[in-house]
Amino acid sequence: MALLELDRVSVSFAGLNALTDVSFTLEAGQIRAIIGPNGAGKSTLFNAITGYIPAHAGTVRFAGRDVRGMLPHRISALGMRRTFQNGGAFASMTVLENVLSGLSQQTASSAIGLLFGLPKARAAERQALARAHALLDLMGIAALADRKTADLSSGQQRIVEITRALAAKADLLLLDEPAVGLSASERDHLMRVLRGLAADGIAILLVEHTIDLVMAVSDCIAVLNYGQLIADGKPEAIRSHPAVLEAYLGKH
Repeated sequence: MALLELDRVSVSFAGLNALTDVSFTLEAGQIRAIIGPNGAGKSTLFNAITGYIPAHAGTVRFAGRDVRGMLPHRISALGMRRTFQNGGAFASMTVLENVLSGLSQQTASSAIGLLFGLPKARAAERQALARAHALLDLMGIAALADRKTADLSSGQQRIVEITRALAAKADLLLLDEPAVGLSASERDHLMRVLRGLAADGIAILLVEHTIDLVMAVSDCIAVLNYGQLIADGKPEAIRSHPAVLEAYLGKH
């Protein structure tokens, strides 16, 4: 059974179709990219999958459960985490605090336990700190742990947001333009991290305009144009697909 299944998902706004009959699947440990020109419906699709906007028709099934109509926080609690196109890191927090906020639901402690210094609460907090530091090291930003997120570059802030999403131990990670603002070396590191996460069984769905990254990291690619799925396949097939070349790749 696929981890994520979309069956004829459609979304409309004021009578205009933003998505029409979009269907694909995503397996555990697989990386799928969604590409297409601006306005093709990529972010709308992300929002429909994660519950931020309603799908007006079709089915969104995650881990065997129909999540269409569920609130975003309930979908997230099932193991689906996402980042946002315009960034979502907490600017007033340090990098470490951002990652710890992603661990909050995973930490077996309570405010009362922390207040009275109960051993179980202290142990849980130590475990959370250890995991947060391990994630920062994995993402190559351990040296930034105590920096205010607001003082970082946009690319560094994007990495912080991805790290916070990872902290929640997601089964499915949705990344909306993760390479925006990253340098070439940071993109290379991101690709290695994504492949490592997939090797650990995490499914990744990403919207990305950096075609070299998409072709290098993806197992399969879905191409949207005017809200419709015009191609779906392996990177080598998508690269030479006539409809894709006409709608997107051929214009770059």
